[in-house]
Amino acid sequence: MAVQIEDAARVTPSERQLAWQELEFYAFIHFGMNTFTGRQWGLGDENPQWFNPSEFDAVQWVEACQAAGMRGIILTCKHHDGFCLWPSAYTEHSVKASPWNNGHGDMVREVAEACRAKGLKFGVYLSPWDRHEPSYGDSAVYNVYFQNQLRELLTNYGDVFCVWFDGACGEGKNGKVQEYDWEAYYSIIRELQPNAVISVCGPDVRWCGNEAGHTRVSEWSVVPVAMKDNEKIKENSQKMDDVTFAKRIDSREEDIGSRDVLGQVDHVIWYPAEVNTSIRPNWFYDPTDDDKVKSVERLVELYEKTVGGNAAFLLNLPPDKRGRIHEQDVKTMVELGGRLRNTYASNLTLGARVIAVQPCDSANDPAPVLDGLSDTYWTSSEGEVPVELEFDLGSDTIFDRIVLQEYIPLGQRIEHFLLEFKEAGEWKLLYRGTVVGHKKICRVEETNARYLRLRITESRMNPMIKSFQMYLSAQ
Repeated sequence: MAVQIEDAARVTPSERQLAWQELEFYAFIHFGMNTFTGRQWGLGDENPQWFNPSEFDAVQWVEACQAAGMRGIILTCKHHDGFCLWPSAYTEHSVKASPWNNGHGDMVREVAEACRAKGLKFGVYLSPWDRHEPSYGDSAVYNVYFQNQLRELLTNYGDVFCVWFDGACGEGKNGKVQEYDWEAYYSIIRELQPNAVISVCGPDVRWCGNEAGHTRVSEWSVVPVAMKDNEKIKENSQKMDDVTFAKRIDSREEDIGSRDVLGQVDHVIWYPAEVNTSIRPNWFYDPTDDDKVKSVERLVELYEKTVGGNAAFLLNLPPDKRGRIHEQDVKTMVELGGRLRNTYASNLTLGARVIAVQPCDSANDPAPVLDGLSDTYWTSSEGEVPVELEFDLGSDTIFDRIVLQEYIPLGQRIEHFLLEFKEAGEWKLLYRGTVVGHKKICRVEETNARYLRLRITESRMNPMIKSFQMYLSAQ
């Protein structure tokens, strides 16, 4: 039976998903044995003696991320080569067998503590694929090994906001393909870090479908779920905690949540998108990439299309062999942060007035869309669509960014909207958009106007508008 629009409108995020969405912009740190071998995917036969960063500085990493306005760091604690950045009790293939800190170092601890000291969230990437561990491919044995390492990371380093899994999988040394026990992994995370989201190969946050920063025109957080083994979702369940993990959607499809898609499925869940890409062509540091760092202009565009396209932005910063983020990357992060702060520091709607023109019989005051509070919103009466809000800025104002937000604790509903401005007494089209969700940044031509209008022409039930803001970008 096809999903009804009203049912899709009532699907809501979990508390952990809401907290994650508010972070918006955070860093991936790819650092490990690959940094010293020049490989991107290690083979697992690397000598731990090769790992010896001469100037490792976790605080420098954190400060570079903070300069850009990031709110968290996800560290590659173990990549596919199996080398661990912490002294795991379950393998010798780790920092304890390296010359770094005479084998007494714990890089995971230093990064976690630097994040905590500076107010950033800390997350972990732990590769299920392990090309070093002899038990890999002996599924039952290796799954216990992996769970033991997962417990180490989730009990010894304080609060974790995210556990990030990819789906890389290969044959073990015994020629067998490892079968991951995802459900057991999830159970451990929920037990030890109940507030952490499980990303990509997990039930809380999905991959956008590429590593190039491409974003969809319409990024729905409410998407289809497909069950394996004909298992049934518990009645009225909207969260994945009660659902066996399965492939839900093709992350590469452009349309994953429209009415056409909903008409072909029988259940949907809240499963928001994360966009991940690297500041350089590669994920691990390569000195030949030093002149290929993404420009500030490109990163601003990526930020506004990802964070401003109802997704989160995960940007990789790969430290070099010294154990420091390269000077060019740091310079770019500082400039990026300055550009974003200068653009979004002054909301031009402060002091503006708003009225609901359509529907005229709505008794709700739309003032909350301008109050800047996180827990207020305006909605029309149920069934009242289209909706029109008119804004009076008080005087002619120059702007080129309009930021819209829905009140997503109650769902994602807006399907199509128009932004217009008044010129010589006539309304003129400024922007035509589709979904809003957590945040929509509308990049428009520089415009000078006093009166603006938001027209929501299609919505899944009555829209719930949290915020309407305007800005002038820093050049």
